[in-house]
Amino acid sequence: MTDAVTASRPGQMPQRSPLKSVLLHAALIAASFAMLYPILWMLSGSLRPQDELFGSTSLIPSSLDLGGYIRGWTGLQVSFGRFFWNSFVISVLATVGNVMGCSLAAFAFARLRFGGRNFWFALMLGTLMLPYHVVLIPQYILFLELGWVNTPLPLIVPKYLATDAFFIFLMVQFFRGIPRELDEAAVMDGCSPFRIYWKIMLPLSLPVLATAAIFSFIWTWDDFFGPLIYLNDINTYTVQLGLRSFVDSTGSSDWTALFAMSNLSLVPVFLFFLFFQRLLIEGIATTGMKR
Repeated sequence: MTDAVTASRPGQMPQRSPLKSVLLHAALIAASFAMLYPILWMLSGSLRPQDELFGSTSLIPSSLDLGGYIRGWTGLQVSFGRFFWNSFVISVLATVGNVMGCSLAAFAFARLRFGGRNFWFALMLGTLMLPYHVVLIPQYILFLELGWVNTPLPLIVPKYLATDAFFIFLMVQFFRGIPRELDEAAVMDGCSPFRIYWKIMLPLSLPVLATAAIFSFIWTWDDFFGPLIYLNDINTYTVQLGLRSFVDSTGSSDWTALFAMSNLSLVPVFLFFLFFQRLLIEGIATTGMKR
């Protein structure tokens, strides 16, 4: 009788039977394996001989062959390490620019008062619904006239101009949750708007800044279309363009080397996410909430 009363008390979660728990965990494990299977198969494919690559769905290769990693790293005209370096430089600079530019724009929308603020904020949000392909040709012509084509500049410089409306909106929601009394106290102490942004807003906004940095790094690292449009010299290729070089539509493709380098290309993104996942979860959980 006591157990029945205890289980029915308000605020307590009903206890799940052991059979249901086992079935639930089994279903979750099966779903996780189904999602991880392509990655595990790609890892296995990078370690097996080329001739048995597509002949089996097993995750266990008949023999280990590290030749795919050797050919993948040295098999092109330049070392694959060059592609990693190009992607790293572009991703880091683009991430820094995105965080700086979007945080400045978000601070202006959230804290400063100027004419037409609501109109410009609504117009900025409207760009979220604008497909990238709509502005592709005008942007390409602009960068071509500036002489930036076949350089990383078209992939980096726009990030410093707060072109990503999603992150601006994300930061505006976070900045609005910071008490305005801090701004008023800083103004009384003689702080300028930029010092308020630099000394008060940024230190209190590390979770949302980390969220923007993580997504910016991952999206830039995984970007294929942008480098495909603006980079023509193999010495300027990013990792994604380097992976495409292993696929030859007119001849034989080195799939083992492709899988090997694909596995290596996941490592920086995984490590970046692993180190900053706590700030990412905190930033998403607190964005838009009043504290």
